[in-house]
Amino acid sequence: MPKDMSAEDKSRNININAGNYNELIKGHYINGDYIQINNVPPPITGFPQNIPRSNTDKFVGRSNDLIRLHQQLLRQGEATIAHIEGMGGIGKTELAIVYSLISLKHNNYPGGICWLRCREENIGLKIVEFARTKLNLNPPEDLELPARVDWCWQRWKEGDALIVLDDVTDYKNIEPYLPPQSSQFKILITTRLKLESSNPLYLDVLSEKEALELLSELVGSEKVNQELATAEELCQRLGYLPLALQLVGRYVKERRISLSEELRRLEKKGLAHPSMEIPKKKSTWAVDIKRGVAAAFELSWEELTEPAQELGCLLSLFALAPIPWSLVESSAGGQDPEELEDLRIELERLHLLQAGDNYQLHQLIQEFCRDKQKRLANAEEQKVNLCNAVAEIAIEIPQDLTLEDINYFSPFISHIAETAIFYKNSLNDKNLIFPFTSLGKFYRGQGAYEKSLAWFEQSLSVAKERFGELHPYVATSLNDLATLHHHQGRYHKAKPFYLHALQLRKKLLGESHPDVATSIHNLALIYYSQRRYEKAESLHL
Repeated sequence: MPKDMSAEDKSRNININAGNYNELIKGHYINGDYIQINNVPPPITGFPQNIPRSNTDKFVGRSNDLIRLHQQLLRQGEATIAHIEGMGGIGKTELAIVYSLISLKHNNYPGGICWLRCREENIGLKIVEFARTKLNLNPPEDLELPARVDWCWQRWKEGDALIVLDDVTDYKNIEPYLPPQSSQFKILITTRLKLESSNPLYLDVLSEKEALELLSELVGSEKVNQELATAEELCQRLGYLPLALQLVGRYVKERRISLSEELRRLEKKGLAHPSMEIPKKKSTWAVDIKRGVAAAFELSWEELTEPAQELGCLLSLFALAPIPWSLVESSAGGQDPEELEDLRIELERLHLLQAGDNYQLHQLIQEFCRDKQKRLANAEEQKVNLCNAVAEIAIEIPQDLTLEDINYFSPFISHIAETAIFYKNSLNDKNLIFPFTSLGKFYRGQGAYEKSLAWFEQSLSVAKERFGELHPYVATSLNDLATLHHHQGRYHKAKPFYLHALQLRKKLLGESHPDVATSIHNLALIYYSQRRYEKAESLHL
């Protein structure tokens, strides 16, 4: 671009180039769903590049990200740094590889494409090595490493050059080796970190359609079509995470097993199943994949402080749903709210926690953290604290719900249910039935009577299991069941439960207890609803 080109001309040139790149990407589509990587020719002999091999033949679901990435790197007349961020296994490196391969084919970077693995390598030494082997530069040996790197940048081959810094774990460590502020160098960073950037390219999981497309590519479309419902369930089970889909798909193909059999194996062993790991023995299908899913998460986990790890373990106990932060604070055992925020930011910074109005773990990260939680010294204490916090919310759910009540309590419902299903043994005697009865009331108040019945029946069951047949909570559960039937006009079913509750309360609490009066009142309402007013009146009196 001429140095005297106006800002308007520069902008017009960028738009033209962006449009061309858009068409370039579209030219590699098949059915508009993925990019055929094997359409990209092998690297040009003698061209300065060291792009790693791609892990896939078809790159699914990232075409718009490729276009956005190129637009960010296309800014002319200035040094440009673009970065791709996201959780482990999301496909950041693969996106950078595909972008580099397409750029190589179309000679977007005549100055070369230099790929640097930041987690595994000393990038200063690797820059010098690239300059020697690919650019025929020989920096003086008597210079310190930073000076040798600068010497190479100053004598780099002419033309735009792409410098890829893959898997950056600490920006300060790479900063001394970055190229000079020159429009020649376009820097692409992939990282699990949230870097200070005005416009990061954040990668999310694949959509269901994209995940099914990737699975079809790996195991064959015929198998996916034959077991479509199972395929959808399998993709959901894997959280639509590209790495997990790659590993599982290739495992299924190699073993020649059905998708339903793979799903069964996963349900049994989860992240510990061999299909989620790199084979210990060399296998052709895993040659280009460096880590299994748990190992990919472990890299991020190791960068957390111990208190942040403990918070990750606590969060894993919640349901796989958005988590109101107020509930986390209540479950954190009296931890200072600002310190808790600092730990939350640690998890967010490594994309282990998805942030928004509420907070949520990806389901495979939840599974990973739950496994860690089991090994904590205070594992049971965390469960007890969560149960106490959930019970406090559950108690607040009223007998008769308003729309305002429904909106307020809805974000808590999944977590109340998780506690009732998985952690009932961690509920103390005082709080035992509240998660069950509150869920029954919540669904009853919205006319979801079948769901309500299931929770009230579980309330009765757990009360009998822990306390035996003669306990006030047994009477409470019987009364709730009666009330549910009463609401539906099933008076013949409600009456026996009311009578049983009344008998228990009289026996356990005495004739003059308010709960006894409540039971008599409820029986009176049954007769009133049946227009048996004399019986109703005598009971009301």
